[in-house]
Amino acid sequence: MRMGPDAAHSAAEIVNEWPENRLTEIIRSFGEEPLARRISRAIVVGRPYQTTSQLSTVIAEAMPAARRRVGHPARRTFQALRIAVNGELEAISSGLDQAIEVVAPSGRVLAISYHSLEDRIVKRRFVRGSTGCVCPPDLPVCGCGKTAELRILTRKPIRASAGEVESNNRARSAVLRAAEKVAA
Repeated sequence: MRMGPDAAHSAAEIVNEWPENRLTEIIRSFGEEPLARRISRAIVVGRPYQTTSQLSTVIAEAMPAARRRVGHPARRTFQALRIAVNGELEAISSGLDQAIEVVAPSGRVLAISYHSLEDRIVKRRFVRGSTGCVCPPDLPVCGCGKTAELRILTRKPIRASAGEVESNNRARSAVLRAAEKVAA
């Protein structure tokens, strides 16, 4: 699950060594999994793991039968582990800041997100960048000196069309947001 050998932790290290409460926190926050505590408890009890299929089986068995019928039961947990291993959310935040910094005025910054955690980071960064003066409206003159650095081009995210999803199934969860840098 590592994008490179320089990752601080491996997924194997996380599932085989980390305490139950940290596993729960990762699965809940990065996987948005409502059954995080139940899954992390099952993971700790079933240690050690040599393969992802062993881990997947334990996760599936920790789920109620109804949840096993909707998508793969380990999908959210594996997503959480991948995000934790690679520091993906921090990379998105840092990458957006760097892109906004280097783009010239009238240049555009576009971001494609594949799940809600990523999209939330992009949306909030674009909104923060497009917010100008934050002084109370009854002040006669701006005291904060804050000006907007961005103009949001996509109020709502752009999603893949049915045709695009048909030709590329991975596009089904992709959302595109765009902003334009305004002159300072």
